Order: sequence, then C-alpha cells, then structure tokens
Amino acid sequence: MTAPIAPPPETVLAPPAKEGRYLLDREGLLAPLMLLPAVIYIIALVGIPLGLAIAYSFSDVSVGDQSLDWVGLQNFRDTWDDRVFQQALRNTIFFTFATQALVLVLGNILALVLSSDFHGKRIVRFLILLPWATPVALVAVGWWWLLQPPQSPIDYIFREAGLLGPGGSISSDPNMYWLAIPDRAQFSVLLVYVWRILPLSTVIILAGLTSIPQDVLDAADVDGAGFWRQLFLIRIPLLLPIMLVAFLFGTVFTFTDMTIVYILTRGGPTDSTQVLSHWAFLKGVQAGDLAQGAAVAIFLFPVLAGIAALMLRMARRAETS
Repeated sequence: MTAPIAPPPETVLAPPAKEGRYLLDREGLLAPLMLLPAVIYIIALVGIPLGLAIAYSFSDVSVGDQSLDWVGLQNFRDTWDDRVFQQALRNTIFFTFATQALVLVLGNILALVLSSDFHGKRIVRFLILLPWATPVALVAVGWWWLLQPPQSPIDYIFREAGLLGPGGSISSDPNMYWLAIPDRAQFSVLLVYVWRILPLSTVIILAGLTSIPQDVLDAADVDGAGFWRQLFLIRIPLLLPIMLVAFLFGTVFTFTDMTIVYILTRGGPTDSTQVLSHWAFLKGVQAGDLAQGAAVAIFLFPVLAGIAALMLRMARRAETS
C-alpha cells in the first residue's frame, strides 16, 4: 500500500511592496538628491554673482546710479586702454607663474624630506602646514610688520651683520625699505605668495609621493639607480599629474588673491605691485564704479577657465601615458 502523496506546500506570496518604499535606493534619484545642496550653494555664491558681474560689465551702473543702461563693450575698451590695468595684468602674470615655479621646486624638496623618517618629523610637518592654516589677512599683517621700517627685525639682523648702515655691504641706509622701492616691493610680495602657497603644494606632492609603489623603488635600488636617477626617471614622471594639480590650485589662488597686496603695498609704489583682483576692488568698491570694476574682474574669468581646462587636459594625458 503506497503512502499518500502530501500536497505541495502553498507558496506564500510576499505582500506587494508599496510604491516608493525603495525610492531612495535608486541611484538615478539618490545621486541628484545628494548633489542638490552643493549645486544650490554654488549657484547662490558663484553663479548669481558671476551673472551680475557680467551684466554690470556691459552697463554704466555705479553706486550713485544703479540703473543698468547698456553700453556694450565700452567698459572693456576703456579698461584695456588703462595704463594701470596693463601694469596690473603684467604683474598678475609675473607673480602667478614666478610663484608656481618656485613653489613646485621647493614643494618637491620638502615632500622628499618629509617622506623620510627622522626625529621630530611631526613637528616639522606642523610648522610647514602652519602658514596655510593661518588666515591670509593675519599672514599679510605679520609680514608687513617684518618688512616695515623702523621696527623690521629683518633690517635689524642685517644691521647687526654689517650689511646695512654706514659702511654696509648692501646699503648705507639703516633700513632696506622693502615695501617702498618698486623692485624690492615686488620681491616682498612674491616672497609672501610663495610662503603662503608652499604648504598646500607640499601636501599635494607628498600625497602623490607616498602613492608611488614601493616595488618600483625597490627594483630601482636593485638595478643600482642612484637618488638623482630615481628622481628624474621615476618620481617626477609619476608625480607629473599630481604636480599639475598643485600648479592648478596654486595658480587659481595666486591669480585671484588681493589680500596680500592690499595689506602690504596697496598696489604701490607707483603701481609696481598692482594686480587685477586688487585693481578691480579699487575701481568697483572704493571708487564706486561698479561697471569698470566688473569689467576688470571679468578679465580674470577666461584666463582662469583656460588655465583650468589646459591643466586638467594635461593631467589626463599624463595619467593615460
């Protein structure tokens, strides 16, 4: 007698999921939702001011008359013909590229030093990063005190060393007057720019240096490659995309900064340290000519956009190669 066959168990069907229960699990919805605050922030603090600046640059708006009367390209023609603007443009290009050239060389040296093991490395790293963590206004005020006679400690050291004063090997004056003579003022501004940007570039290059595979360096040691051969044939080629990123960030910060020039020299003497961002502030805010100030500021945008596109393209090519 055969045993009766048990009926198959009934399939328990899960209750239908409510529509929208797993709505936030969809990448197509979650990604835009998470990016929305950043997009709103950028539009509010960058997009709207940029749109207003473009509108102002094609009008004759000022503090006294805020009506937007169309004038076309007249503001740009007047700005381009301005002698101070031309000087500010030359100074901006000089400060930017001279600063980045020095920063890349010094940043690579500091990154190589900080990547090695030595006693007190954490303290040295803290001291190198301190200029970047300090507010730029406080940095500029500190350098102004260091360079301004008669209390300049730098001039005091030079005087005690016999470099300044009667019979001094550099100058017979008791002070160098760093911010009062055009070439010395340019050197002082360049020095502060380098001192300000160097920590950021060092950290970026150090991060790229530590990401180099140790197997590559060990193989170079086995093959008998010395320090300089490893530096120019291994480290620098592998660090090229990272250095381009450091160059990009440093260029943007230097090209758009006005605080250092504003506190140290106010663009003087005789506009020898005038830069575009500071000149736009003087024209648009202090002089009240919003249209001219916006026209000067708009000149910064295509230059920075072009530099950013060029550097990112070069970095992408370096990564693929």
